Amino acid sequence: MTLLPTILLTLVAVQVGHGFNGDSFELECPDECDCHYFRINWVTDCSESNLTEVPYDELSLSVYILDLNGNNITALHHFPSEIKMRRLQIAHNKLTRVERDAFQGLEYLIDIDLSGNNISYVDPEAFMDSRGLLNVEIQDNPLNNIEGPFLISSTLQYLDISSCNISVINSQFFENITSITTLDLSSNPLVKLEEGIFDVLTSLETLKLNDCKLTRISENAFSTLINLKNLELAGNFLSSTNWPELLGTLTRLEYLNLRKSNLTSLSEDTFTNCTNLVSLILAENELPEMDVAATLGNSVEHLELLDLSNCKIRGPLSGEAFANATRLKVLYLSGNPLFAQDLKEALAPLPKLERLFISNCGLRNLPDNFNVFENLIELDISHNPLVNVFTRLLAPLDQLEYLNMGYSNLSYIGPDTFAHMTGLKKLVLSGNDLLSLEAGLFGNLTQLTSLELEFCGLKRPENSNAFFKNLTYTNLREIKLGGNPLIIPSTGPLFPKQLSQVTVLDLSNCNISSLNPDAFANTENLTDLNLAGNHIKSEEGSLTFLEILSHLEKINLSNNNLTTIDPQLFAHNPRLHSLNLLGNPFICDCKIAEMWDWANMIKGDLNVLVGAKSAEKDIVVKGNKRKRNLHCRYNEAQLKNVTLTANKTVPGRRPFVKPRELIYANRTWAKYVRESGCEPVVKILRPIALSAVANNTDSMSTAALMLATFAFAFGAATIMMTLRLFRKRDSTEVHTENTRKHR
Repeated sequence: MTLLPTILLTLVAVQVGHGFNGDSFELECPDECDCHYFRINWVTDCSESNLTEVPYDELSLSVYILDLNGNNITALHHFPSEIKMRRLQIAHNKLTRVERDAFQGLEYLIDIDLSGNNISYVDPEAFMDSRGLLNVEIQDNPLNNIEGPFLISSTLQYLDISSCNISVINSQFFENITSITTLDLSSNPLVKLEEGIFDVLTSLETLKLNDCKLTRISENAFSTLINLKNLELAGNFLSSTNWPELLGTLTRLEYLNLRKSNLTSLSEDTFTNCTNLVSLILAENELPEMDVAATLGNSVEHLELLDLSNCKIRGPLSGEAFANATRLKVLYLSGNPLFAQDLKEALAPLPKLERLFISNCGLRNLPDNFNVFENLIELDISHNPLVNVFTRLLAPLDQLEYLNMGYSNLSYIGPDTFAHMTGLKKLVLSGNDLLSLEAGLFGNLTQLTSLELEFCGLKRPENSNAFFKNLTYTNLREIKLGGNPLIIPSTGPLFPKQLSQVTVLDLSNCNISSLNPDAFANTENLTDLNLAGNHIKSEEGSLTFLEILSHLEKINLSNNNLTTIDPQLFAHNPRLHSLNLLGNPFICDCKIAEMWDWANMIKGDLNVLVGAKSAEKDIVVKGNKRKRNLHCRYNEAQLKNVTLTANKTVPGRRPFVKPRELIYANRTWAKYVRESGCEPVVKILRPIALSAVANNTDSMSTAALMLATFAFAFGAATIMMTLRLFRKRDSTEVHTENTRKHR
């Protein structure tokens, strides 16, 4: 057993020659890019690299995903022939046109992202060679008005052309992309939609027309969209629309969003034919005279979600308001002036209600019939001037799992407030000026899993008297205390022993400059710790509190004052798989290279360092266009001398193909590690590896041990066989030479 750590470390060390900064020498990788495998796909990440052109000659033919987001590329030319690229991301560059030959030969292309450029023209035949194309994103470009077909693709299913300055859609626009199932035209100044525009899109299931300045929609505009299930028309000016006619053929419609569409009234037959409607959003329309019962009618018997928030409904809600929507599970009434008695009568026919949102309704009291809501599991009564009069009215909600009482002008919460809510799992008290917590306040909440006390003016992290003494709250796993001006003691633990099972702790923006080594002595089971937005510096002992957190998996240290970081700080956190250091003023030095090598070698995954390379969210449709990277900064003296170092070939790191001159003081960690000249030093990392292995030895499975042993044996056998082959070859050469001389 004692030999195993040595074996594992040896196997790790063998990989030294294969690139310490996450690069593989098996495939080509451009100088300015970071290349790596994502699952089984080869990713070339050239994002935010100040490129002015695509590095065509340096691309591997096996690249699966090419990320060129955030550069200064102005034009596209031919990609290498036979390239197998599936996804091309070139968002937020300076492209102005997409010509016919730009993607010529890209037969395997599935996804293309051209969003956020300055494109005014796209050749309709640009994707003719991409016979399997499914997704095109071209939003946020100033396209000229298009005459004739927009694109030619028989396979295209997802098209996003939102925010493209399109004011007119001609009758041939979609003629050659009839397979589309999702279309986003939002934020284009369309003003009006004429009949026939969407006639060929019979496969369309989702249509988004949000914020299009629409004032008129032809009554037959959607007449052929027989498969439409989701329709979004939010943010328009549709007060004069003939809704019964417009929606009349959409019998399969399940989701309708009319949020903030300047509606002032709705007729009784508006939704007559929408008999399959499940979700209806009418929020943020001025409907003061709306008769809820008449508007919903008898056609909403399948309705499960209704959003009437911020509709300025003036009249009292009648007892018949939701009589025809008895299947309602989710109801939003927030932002309307309500009275407890009216609310009591209106909600009476909704025994199946599961989620009720009545925040910001001016309520000074609550209805006293909460006992009828046997299925209510979520209640939001936040942002109401409730003061302390509602305690007894909440008592019947013994099935409640989520309660939001945030920002309700509370300065005192009585100790019996939650006495009967023994099933409560999440409690939000944020935004109340509590200052302190009453003794026994959370005593009966033995099922509580999450407690939010953000921005409550608390100076002590938690009062032990608020919980039952000698009782460990085994289900309480998450506590959020962000935004409180906490006073951190110089010695001793921050939390009582009752909270020993907490695994997720948020102490962000709490004005913390230091934490003593025993700060988490009573919460050693933490797996996720958020310390973002504080004032922690790179001083000796500033992170020693990490030594007792052996279960830690994620830590957020972003936006602090760290200027350097040492991987040895995490020697006692073997399970750590996410370290967020973004937004710190790091100085470019070899400690950064050591951190990089630690993540790549010891942890075996650069994704441990958040922002080191592309994550899954960066390489999917509608992904994060401008991802945040880890940066450091050269001082002026370093920048003057770094050019020679950058052109030096460092063993174990991918060399640069061309000489380079550095003019930018800010560097991503990926680029700094390559150009720094910092040698990959295994001996620096070995103690960390040994510590991590030692801490994990007890948890290793038999299968893992066998696999490691097999790998070592296989490697040794391979070396022996290779040596034998060399000896045999040398022997044969000598024999052959002797024979030749003899002759």
